[in-house]
Order: sequence, then C-alpha cells, then structure tokens
Amino acid sequence: MIWKQPISLEGLNQVSKNTLVEHLDIEFVEFGDDFITAKMPVDHRTVQPMRLLHGGASAALAETVGSTASVMCLPDMATQAVVGVELNINHLSSAKEGQGFVFARATPAKVGRTIHVWQIEIRDETDRLISVSRLTIAVVSRRS
Repeated sequence: MIWKQPISLEGLNQVSKNTLVEHLDIEFVEFGDDFITAKMPVDHRTVQPMRLLHGGASAALAETVGSTASVMCLPDMATQAVVGVELNINHLSSAKEGQGFVFARATPAKVGRTIHVWQIEIRDETDRLISVSRLTIAVVSRRS
C-alpha cells in the first residue's frame, strides 16, 4: 500500500467541504492499495452549452483525484504540502448531460520524495473511456 496517511471515504469527502470539489459534487467512492476513485455528475454544473461534459470539469475531477492521492502519500502532513505542476488531459469521448456520473481513477506512475506523477482515467457508467490524464505534483515544504 502506498498510503502514508489513514485513509477512509468519509475522511476524503470531509476535506472537500466549501470548495470547488463540493460545488461540482465530486465524491470519493473507492480506494485500494494504489488507487483512488471519485465520481462527478454530468449535469448543469459540469456541462458546456452543447450539454456535453465540459473539458474543464473533467480536468478539475482529474486534478482533484490525483492531488488527493498525493496528499495521502505524504509521510508528514504537518511539514509537507502538495501543489499541482502540470496537468495534461486528452478528451477521447463525450458524455451527455443526464447520463449519470463519470468516474476518475488515479493510479501512480511515480511516487517519489519530491515529485508524484499520476495517471487518471475518466470513464462513464458503462466503462467507456472519456478522457486520460497525467498529473505532476510537487511535494513542497509547508509555509508557516
């Protein structure tokens, strides 16, 4: 298991209160030894004017899942923090408003001392691949 912090779905969802994550109704739904999964509705908050899933909403979902995974890998949250350095996302299929949820799963490509790289796949409820992402995270010293 790669997690250095105690991990629970309740805990993952609690830290999202009063953030963009809560506004987009992103909810953590599963984790394993080396992955975290969250879901997001395809609704009026997450679509563009053509009523398709907005690429920016997909990017927010991908960064949320990858960043959260990085936090859970920190050995010392009192002195360390994580910041996103680069997000690359390829939109491969569309999801239409009202088609339920999309699910993002982050798995590690590299979890190092100062750099984490996550691979994130977003799929719809039928397991159709919607997008693929790579997120690079820097581990930094927490400022006082």
